[in-house]
Amino acid sequence: MRIAITGSHGLIGTALVDRLVELGHDVVRIVRSSAGPDDISWDPAADRLEASDLIGVDAVVNLAGAGIGDHRWTDDYRRTILESRTKSTTLLAEAIAAVDGGPGTMLSGSAIGFYGDRGDEELDETSSSGDGFLAEVARDWEASTTAARAQARVVHLRTGIVLAEGGALSKMLPLFKLGLGGRFGSGRQWMSWVSLTDEVGAIVHLLGSDVSGAVNLTAPQPVTNATFADTLGEVLHRPTFLPVPSFGPKLVLGADRADALLFGSQRVQPRVLEADGFAFAHPDLASALRAELDR
Repeated sequence: MRIAITGSHGLIGTALVDRLVELGHDVVRIVRSSAGPDDISWDPAADRLEASDLIGVDAVVNLAGAGIGDHRWTDDYRRTILESRTKSTTLLAEAIAAVDGGPGTMLSGSAIGFYGDRGDEELDETSSSGDGFLAEVARDWEASTTAARAQARVVHLRTGIVLAEGGALSKMLPLFKLGLGGRFGSGRQWMSWVSLTDEVGAIVHLLGSDVSGAVNLTAPQPVTNATFADTLGEVLHRPTFLPVPSFGPKLVLGADRADALLFGSQRVQPRVLEADGFAFAHPDLASALRAELDR
């Protein structure tokens, strides 16, 4: 297949490109600047993408978007988070719809933030959207694919916490390696995670599937934050008896960002992936952490 990818230099995009090339696919990067001879150039802020550049492309994987954990959520950065997703996705979807002989498949990023903070409620792809900023972002992000749906099979990749040293783990590891890690707050909030290996594997699987609509990219065994902390400590052979009180992260990150990223609860199941026959390499947390940390 000839597959075009946005966000190809990010954590997931880099690993995905490597895997697709390894499998013998022809990968085309959609990039904002310094486009090489085999790249497609675009500028979502300027609404610039030549639809004709997508002729001959079989599928598009859209992973573009500003990081949600990179900065405090000021009004300006909230707008950046939202528009970096909606503007780029709308531009790409409209280009797909405008060209004959273009992509028949669009896999577009989303997130389990779609469900909001739901406590102990078990969630799957049929569950309703929740409340809060990240739920709003996810809803608008998914809606931005509308134009492509007449031309292509569209999948919304509702990704959970991706376990990789360059991702969420990179912020946790220093304290845990020092034996200073522990649960956040009560530790009762659910964490729906996925190994980077399975995140990439699921995307590759969906490229060859006929599934459309929302797909949860999470492992089948979500855990509470307390269990996550204990398991990470066991893998690192470090104690985890020091809880992190909620006021600390809220002071550092800002209350809204800390509540959404650290204290919100989402108990998500990957029903669609499982029904479609995807086999997880790391269905349980311990095996995922050992694989991603090479332990």
